[in-house]
Amino acid sequence: MSTSLGKSIKLPLDPTLYSLDADELVFFQEQTGIRDEQELKQHIVAVQEKAYEISRLPPYHKALALLKKYPDALFLDIACCFGNDIRKIVADGWPVKNAIASDLHRAYWKYGHELFRSTPETFPAAFIQGDAFDSTIISPREPFYAPEEPTLLDLPLKSLTSLTPLQGRLNVCHASSFFHLFDEAGQLQLARQLATLLSPATGSVIFGSHGGKQEKGFIASAGRSMFCHSPESWKELWDGQVFKKGTVKVEAGLHQIERDDTMAVPGVYFSLCATAKTMITRPSAMSAAGTEKPRARKATAASTVGSCSLKKEFDDCIKDALMLEKYDI
Repeated sequence: MSTSLGKSIKLPLDPTLYSLDADELVFFQEQTGIRDEQELKQHIVAVQEKAYEISRLPPYHKALALLKKYPDALFLDIACCFGNDIRKIVADGWPVKNAIASDLHRAYWKYGHELFRSTPETFPAAFIQGDAFDSTIISPREPFYAPEEPTLLDLPLKSLTSLTPLQGRLNVCHASSFFHLFDEAGQLQLARQLATLLSPATGSVIFGSHGGKQEKGFIASAGRSMFCHSPESWKELWDGQVFKKGTVKVEAGLHQIERDDTMAVPGVYFSLCATAKTMITRPSAMSAAGTEKPRARKATAASTVGSCSLKKEFDDCIKDALMLEKYDI
């Protein structure tokens, strides 16, 4: 796959349509803690861009198409923050009863209801609070390499208190603005955790967009250091470190998005995932009989999981597109 770098993509948002009446202004100022009206406008427009972003990722429409093959397919929005993305896919047809959101902070989910003026009754998606690095939230184990007959969940999704019961069951996992919050070792650990959740069923996918650059390494953004993978190192992460070498195919690329509300970081790119994707492909030669039995992995020290908190410093970073897709075994 050829990697497109430096390509400028303008998101189709018109900030001139932004308008809040006096009551709405007070509401958003109280809920966000942002008193300056111009800063608040930039914040809300940035949230809108994030809401648009998921539907502009090519894997998004593939994910929706899985419903034709798997009517009971499960969707997880990890590091969901206010839940923009899970709301988008539900609005586009994903059954809300099969949609799960997860974040370190329950308050973000609560504020999402306030932002969208919904309630747990009017938008009854399951929410699981927790740290994705915590072994009590996602129990460390090897990824699922071969189809297995899943056992029925004893509890409804809304009764779950961890993501472990979902291991090997998720058909779709969305993770965006997430990996770049951690150093290289943390990103590897996070990838291993999320990989355990993915179903080995044909077409199951993990997708999203994250910070990346032409050559992997740290960049300084808004006074903090952030580690970014390159497309090449991102491929190596999934093919050989997270999954056994040669059992997956990975594609990734970088794309720059023009932003009016943030300052550009030199040498850093936003990714819209217009064409870029990362795919996990199971080769047909691997059979259930030839697959090693899952081994327990010793949990490493838990890290604090930052979420898509919509802070300006993370609006300034670049994104490295990713998609992980299972194929027939």
